[in-house]
Amino acid sequence: MRLLLVEDDPVISSFVVKGLKEAGFAVDRAADGEDGLHLAVAEPYDAVIVDLMLPKLDGLSLIASLRGTK
Repeated sequence: MRLLLVEDDPVISSFVVKGLKEAGFAVDRAADGEDGLHLAVAEPYDAVIVDLMLPKLDGLSLIASLRGTK
């Protein structure tokens, strides 16, 4: 299963990515909402884990864009 993590805090991001990889997931990460949106549109992911308070594009706006409601 391929996942995308969109998280701006490097400590949290590293911890979550490490745990998910140890559990057998393939994980990519983005540090802001704009990069997360670009990756999510360009690559096929099974799930996207999104922080709500992100720089450049907040998490709810990112999700709305991916769902086509914005």
